[in-house]
Amino acid sequence: MAQVSLRGVSKIYAGGVKAVDKVSLGVENKEFMVLVGPFGCGKSTTLRMVAGLEDISEGDIFIGNKRVNDVPAKDRDIAMVFQNYALYPHMTVFENMSFGLRLRRIPKHEISQRVNDAAEILGIKRLLGRRPKELSGGERQRVAVGRAIVRKPMVFLFDEPLSNLDAKMRVQMRTEIHKLHIRLQTTIIYVTHDQVEAMTMGDRIAVMKDGLLQQLADPITVYDRPKNKFVAGFIGSPPMNFMNGKIIKKEGKLYFNEGRINVRVVEEMYPKMMPYVGKDIIFGIRSEDIYDKLFVSEAPQENIVRVTCEVFEPMGSEVYLYLNTGKHTFIARVGAHDKPNVNQDMDLVFDMSKVHFFDKDTEETIV
Repeated sequence: MAQVSLRGVSKIYAGGVKAVDKVSLGVENKEFMVLVGPFGCGKSTTLRMVAGLEDISEGDIFIGNKRVNDVPAKDRDIAMVFQNYALYPHMTVFENMSFGLRLRRIPKHEISQRVNDAAEILGIKRLLGRRPKELSGGERQRVAVGRAIVRKPMVFLFDEPLSNLDAKMRVQMRTEIHKLHIRLQTTIIYVTHDQVEAMTMGDRIAVMKDGLLQQLADPITVYDRPKNKFVAGFIGSPPMNFMNGKIIKKEGKLYFNEGRINVRVVEEMYPKMMPYVGKDIIFGIRSEDIYDKLFVSEAPQENIVRVTCEVFEPMGSEVYLYLNTGKHTFIARVGAHDKPNVNQDMDLVFDMSKVHFFDKDTEETIV
């Protein structure tokens, strides 16, 4: 079985710099796990410790049922795909893909079979006689993936494999890797800073910041129920809108008041929001939960907000509105038919059943 388990794993560099801080994480057999976070959050260092390319300062790593802290990388039965492809320029595609097998003295007929099978899966059989300089970025990436496939490892590790590709090729390769996982039914740990890759590819995603694991869950749970303000703002495109304000109570009802904005809190949230009456709080709402009142047939007056539209960006199937309350700016994502006048006031409707509130001091999610 190809489970991977990290138990309180840390990486501390000279001078006490802690790149990874007591990360505990279990990856199930055949699971596609994505480590996601901004640059410098410790995700690649975590992957390299699993691979055996970085020493572990604290904690334990298990692959299968075997503790591998002191096991050399070559003996961990893993295959890693790097950001820069790491292909040998003087070797053909066939020679690059078969290199690891030749080092292990696999019989020639089996090497040929494995390379041709992997090339067939990846659609690169016609490239087997070429050298890396004759390939496009997407083709080189397929070769790097193929080199990992032929080894038939227990675990595949991907370190930002698509970051050097253009936008169109990233989408294509994202789909190819996802289909490959379904076909091979193997365990994959995939590192990226791109939250779209994380959301679309992972069975579960582990969000990291400053070496700490912030949240571990399936993509929809992380999106709908973020654990804290960082996760809420990092996952989602455009990112979640945030405003500072207070919770006030009036005639038995609770409201979020930003100064110019005053919207009613739904009653289902009252139990958790009552302790925050009169206190500063962070309000969060996603761009798709904001609507132009012109296109809403019935809207509670208490959920209507007047703002100024400063910019609108047509995106084809939708429009991004950049809005200003006088104290805060935020983004609404509306239908392609919505084209308000720039630098003029407009009325919006907040879907208050989908908003988020965060503690001002801890930035942890309240509701």
